Amino acid sequence: MSQHTRIRVFAAHGISILLWASAFTGIRVGLEAYSPEHLSVLRFLVGSLFLAILAPFFRVRLPALRDVPFLLLLGALGFTVYHTALNYGEQTISAGVASLFVATTPIFAALLALLFFRERFGGRGWLGALIGFGGVALSSIGTGEPLQLNNGIFLILLASFSESIYFAFQKKYVEKYGSFAFTAYTIWAGTLFMLVFLPGLGTAIMQAPLHVTFSVLYLGIFPSVVAYLALAYVTSVVGTSEATSSLYLTPALAFLIAWVWLKEVPSLLTIIGGLITLGGVLLSTVKASSALPQTEKRGTAHVKNV
Repeated sequence: MSQHTRIRVFAAHGISILLWASAFTGIRVGLEAYSPEHLSVLRFLVGSLFLAILAPFFRVRLPALRDVPFLLLLGALGFTVYHTALNYGEQTISAGVASLFVATTPIFAALLALLFFRERFGGRGWLGALIGFGGVALSSIGTGEPLQLNNGIFLILLASFSESIYFAFQKKYVEKYGSFAFTAYTIWAGTLFMLVFLPGLGTAIMQAPLHVTFSVLYLGIFPSVVAYLALAYVTSVVGTSEATSSLYLTPALAFLIAWVWLKEVPSLLTIIGGLITLGGVLLSTVKASSALPQTEKRGTAHVKNV
């Protein structure tokens, strides 16, 4: 991999992590005035419109007919199920506890990539993943919120698993259509399924405070479109396991963003957990960089066999 490509991959990683970390706070603000269903549909109507404006500049073509069912399925799982379940889950559990279970997404994605594509993560990669997950757990404990099994936790786990399917199976279509087109197809598909939530949305918008609606607009453009475009590009270069391993940084950054945006001061335990998470991610990604040429060759072969 050239130095230029390495820099682009690093930048795309950073963009996706930062924007997704900000989404936790954005969702919390959005739920102040919108129901989970209205938050989802408004967010992705904005994202879909943004993509439609950009599509002509990227010369997006229609997908092959045989790919449409799979794109619809990935859109439903990666957007409709994930974001609706996440919104409902955050109604009953804190953002810290939610981030712990959302952090299972890379583990699910790596297991699916291993099972279906034989995309190996390696012992060092798995060790880094476990360390990163442990750091997330420590950060969540540092919030002081009780960890109780309830419907919110199961909804967050459902969201994480559905998104991991989206990540694990996107590589073939990203390579075929490109990052932008694939992201557009799946977001449009996910939004299509969300249209069942439209009734009452107009009234909700009229009644919502302006700052809450602006938060939803931000969610629709940046975490919903720009972040997914960035990670789709990373996945096309380094594979699912390596691309999603860095998502363990998301909860640590989410605490920092909530600190700035909502004035929620993280505890010392939360900060220590964030540093442990960073160490685990670095362990995984350093391994990924050194082994990248072989990973790229394996990924190409597996895509041809799908």
